Amino acid sequence: MNVEFQKVAIVGRHDDSRVAEPMTLLIEHLTKAGIVVLAAEEMTLDLPVERVSTEQLADSADLVIAIGGDGTMLYAGGLVRESGVPLFGINHGRLGFLADVTPGDMIASVDHVLGGEYTTEARLLLDAKLKLADGTTISATAFNDVVLQRHGTGRMVDIEASVAGQFVNTHSGDGLIVATPTGSTAYALSCGGPIIEPQLDAVVIVPICPHTLADRPIVIAAGQEIEIRLLEREDTQADIAVDGHSLGPIHADGKLTINAAEKRIRLIHPPGYDFYGILRSKLLWGRDNRRRNTTAR
Repeated sequence: MNVEFQKVAIVGRHDDSRVAEPMTLLIEHLTKAGIVVLAAEEMTLDLPVERVSTEQLADSADLVIAIGGDGTMLYAGGLVRESGVPLFGINHGRLGFLADVTPGDMIASVDHVLGGEYTTEARLLLDAKLKLADGTTISATAFNDVVLQRHGTGRMVDIEASVAGQFVNTHSGDGLIVATPTGSTAYALSCGGPIIEPQLDAVVIVPICPHTLADRPIVIAAGQEIEIRLLEREDTQADIAVDGHSLGPIHADGKLTINAAEKRIRLIHPPGYDFYGILRSKLLWGRDNRRRNTTAR
């Protein structure tokens, strides 16, 4: 057994029976292998784990394993972001692009990783800063995306976007998404954005329900600062969300800036990881429908 990962932290919705069962199985397997298993103090499962505070969980571990869907992976990403501890995902959600190991492969995949058979991948993060009229700045870091979206009214919002100090466009519609390659398969995808291969150092800007069909998504280099302003319009209301969590409302006298974060999240994959295979599985690509179409006739 590889000595690299001697302390493993387990993260997941332990109060959900669909997660609790595989979590229990995994913890028992790791313990038998001589691994010290760490868990948050609030975990209700009665298992042989070392309890630490949630804030210290990643700092105390050599590896964090998240069991659940992509929501759990986003949560775990927030835990490991500052420490640089690698993150490994086991999918027990509905549509997982981040947690790529299936329940049936869990034990074998974990054993491969513990044995040193794995690949790593550095995922881009985005720093979002919302500057208010009084000079106050609210900040957050996104694994998936930063979203400006209209709020509380049926009226459109008008948004001015600039990249690296150059004006790009005035977007009229329901809002705007700025997504990492990781987030390109999330909300941005449902709004017609492209899928970006995770290894690319790029960001996609995607309009939400644009008023004109000419307003299309655009992919830019990640090193450029994005500046977004809400233009004055009667009864305009909009909010900023980072990975689905509210950062606060934005007004015409405020400004949102988005930059590539200095730190990245290290994802670990077992042997045989196939990004395109995940896309085929989740998006139902690659199916031969010729026989079905012939039968329908």
